[in-house]
Amino acid sequence: MLSGKVAVVTGGTRGIGRAIVETYLANGATVIFFGSRKETVEEAMRLLKEHFFDVTLEGMYPNLSNEREVEDAMAVIVKRYGKIDILVNNAGISDSHSFYDYEETLFDRVMDLNVKAAYLCSKAVIPYMKEQGSGVILNTSSMVSQYGQPAGVAYPTSKFAINGMTKSLARELGPDQIRVNAVAPGVTNTDMVKALPEQVIDPLIKSIPLRRIGEPQEVANTFLFLASDLASYITGAVIAVDGAAMC
Repeated sequence: MLSGKVAVVTGGTRGIGRAIVETYLANGATVIFFGSRKETVEEAMRLLKEHFFDVTLEGMYPNLSNEREVEDAMAVIVKRYGKIDILVNNAGISDSHSFYDYEETLFDRVMDLNVKAAYLCSKAVIPYMKEQGSGVILNTSSMVSQYGQPAGVAYPTSKFAINGMTKSLARELGPDQIRVNAVAPGVTNTDMVKALPEQVIDPLIKSIPLRRIGEPQEVANTFLFLASDLASYITGAVIAVDGAAMC
């Protein structure tokens, strides 16, 4: 479905991001994934190469809150591979601190990685996509962007901002044939969720109409569809992949 495409995936070393990388590779894309540190990128590369052969794969670790580092990384990718067809803004962090104890530095940290990084990465790839006459930008939102959450105010705030960015860029970049969409996962079986005790997980599962949490692959499948030509007339959408859950 993505044969001949060049995709950049931020936050691609684990969880949903890694599932997106694997799914894109399995569907013929050249994939460059970003991680937060050299060590995590190298470990992800090792694991990915154990399962994928004859693919074009590269890992990088620019500071996504630094405009110059992001621009330089995208320029290297275009020079090396000739283009960028797909950008997945998946890097992000969550938080569950009480608002009574919230500190400005924590709020800034969440917004920097969840919102500013998506802005900077999008800004860096748009000139290349405009020049080539096409492109796809996909953002990772969350179910809490709609429902909020009982603590950790910066996270749902950041994801609500991502929804606004998605819809606004879709309207602005549409004339240049650049599609912009978001995927809003619900409770997903990542390392963070696996670490939760049963007394926390069980009530969550009971609140989901499908009576189970989602798998990273199910979220990645939506990113695959939206990146492919099957979604050629979809832009400005925020697609929920949450089993109809409500926080």
